[in-house]
Amino acid sequence: MNRRIGDSVDQRDLEKAARCGEPSYIWRAGQERRLQMILDAGVGLEGGVVLENGCGVGMYVEHLAPHVGRVVGLEFDFERAQDANRVSQTLSNVQILCAAGEGLPFPGGVFDLILSHEVLEHVQNDREAVQEMVRTLRPGGRIVIFAPNRGYPFETHGIYWCGRYRFGNIPLVNYLPGGLRAQLAPHVRVYSRRTLEKLFVGLPVKFVKRTVIFGAYDNIVARRAGIGKALREVLLLLEKTPLRVLGLSHFWVVEKL
Repeated sequence: MNRRIGDSVDQRDLEKAARCGEPSYIWRAGQERRLQMILDAGVGLEGGVVLENGCGVGMYVEHLAPHVGRVVGLEFDFERAQDANRVSQTLSNVQILCAAGEGLPFPGGVFDLILSHEVLEHVQNDREAVQEMVRTLRPGGRIVIFAPNRGYPFETHGIYWCGRYRFGNIPLVNYLPGGLRAQLAPHVRVYSRRTLEKLFVGLPVKFVKRTVIFGAYDNIVARRAGIGKALREVLLLLEKTPLRVLGLSHFWVVEKL
């Protein structure tokens, strides 16, 4: 059974969290909002083929399945791929594979939509991962990307300090010069608009949507409902202002020409 960070975990669990990130284990308002953003970004998905490139334990695969023709979930970590497979066993239109995003085991032009949900920051080579997504996307198909924003005041993936990984929201790390930040967080990338755009240079794509979003802060809502919901509403309003540059994640929709 999977354990969430915050439950009792040993250093081995934390090292995996550092290396692979922590996938969604519980479906709440934040995940539901992102699911709707993904579905709105797609074109003709009712009978389409969707790839979640880095599917974790299969939460988004499970919730995408009723809305599309077929879903393929690809996960690099074998244990998580096994968990995703167990989640999807009752779904006839789902397939789970264990492979790396830099070498997708598919021919070109097979997917109508590819979802990369907080994954690019963890892969060994993010440029190659983007190239592979574009290669396997059909012309007119779209990639939906959520990726961490360098402008966010906290490093949500934790840091290495005194030789040990320390999970948590660490303030101001993302504002440090690149070399110093890399010493504290060598396990995870963070993106500005420019560095994310650079991954697509020379590829046959156009940008349909590029913005920054805040989180849903479901943990705060669970503990202090009134304060949490008020915070969420304020931050949703900020997404419509220039202050969205301080948001949690980039949300991009990229279409193959």
